[in-house]
Amino acid sequence: MKMITAVIKHFKLDDVRKALTDAGVQGMTVVDVKGFGRQKGYVEVYRGVEYEVKFLPKLKIEVAVPDDKAEEVINIIADAARTGEIGDGKIFVYNLQEVVRIRTGERGREAI
Repeated sequence: MKMITAVIKHFKLDDVRKALTDAGVQGMTVVDVKGFGRQKGYVEVYRGVEYEVKFLPKLKIEVAVPDDKAEEVINIIADAARTGEIGDGKIFVYNLQEVVRIRTGERGREAI
């Protein structure tokens, strides 16, 4: 099993969610996050004073999938989140040792 974590722009969430749902992904976790990469932040003016915003708002999506579905989900997220501009985000893939559904006690692939 794999845990796929993607950091994307806020306005791409609905596109990514719809694409994953259409592909049969049954659940995901979404968290508001802040960070920076090559964008390095930006300068903003508030009440006439300039200040640098070093961390940009993004969304982090986490999806647990079976090994055989991981590549498909990675491609779906990349295609749905892509704008072609700097700051589109990143996808990270981790090995997932175990999954347990709390309600039923199911484990592994059945728990996803």
